[in-house]
Amino acid sequence: MIISVASGKGGTGKTTIAVNLALSLSNVQFLDCDVEEPNAHIFLKPEIREKFLAFIPVPEVDEAKCNACGKCREVCAYHAIAVIPPGDSGKGSVLVFPHLCHGCGACSLLCPQKAIKEVNKEIGVVEIGQARGMQFIHGKLNVGEIMSPPLIRQVEDRIDSDKTVIIDAPPGTSCPVIAAVKKSDYCILVTEPTPFGLNDLVLAVEVLRKMKILFGVVINRSDIGDDKVERFCQDNKIPILMRIPFDKEIALLYSRGIPIVQEKTEYKDRFRNMFNKIKERL
Repeated sequence: MIISVASGKGGTGKTTIAVNLALSLSNVQFLDCDVEEPNAHIFLKPEIREKFLAFIPVPEVDEAKCNACGKCREVCAYHAIAVIPPGDSGKGSVLVFPHLCHGCGACSLLCPQKAIKEVNKEIGVVEIGQARGMQFIHGKLNVGEIMSPPLIRQVEDRIDSDKTVIIDAPPGTSCPVIAAVKKSDYCILVTEPTPFGLNDLVLAVEVLRKMKILFGVVINRSDIGDDKVERFCQDNKIPILMRIPFDKEIALLYSRGIPIVQEKTEYKDRFRNMFNKIKERL
């Protein structure tokens, strides 16, 4: 079973839920796919045993073969290629913007002159280790890189279907989130009972419904704010899987990098009950 943990906005407690759920179960594989700012390792403290560089293929143009026909620019959906047409000198040129390239390969495949080949560009690293009896995998995007989905996919290429897989997804509702949750059997949406929490929960719900992924909601800091998140879930028949109160002790544990279930062991049963609810729904 693959369970992703996501949120429409940052700071709702997404990593807290993912980490503590993983620690409450057995035979678990944990994937931190928030590759721009991974932080699950702060709580799980893994022993990293393997490290792989991550690459994305980007085009390299052979100017000797290229006639600046512009076909590569036409097929590039991400405007990563610009073509300067031939001038009085009779020779044009092609400009490649690697940071915009998604590595789809269309330009090299469809170049009439076969003037484009793909070369690997390093974008980050995938690290694999062991943490508290579970396999731990996360990705780290290089500083300055803007394309996280290719690295997320390389992290998820290592999913072990024989285990219960917990994926800590990036915040938001854009391409990185979609890349992280698309293989999920179920997605836990973490929110808070505030206007911002509700607004971004609505966006996340729309995304998951379009992707046809089953989901439920965890309300963190459930006793602050208002009841609009609860009403939204009730009106839209969205299951509320768990409510976690605003608790100073939990906040102190978080600030020290200590999982909730390590010190407040009663929460293990709560997370296991949530997992059983998800299994029943599936």
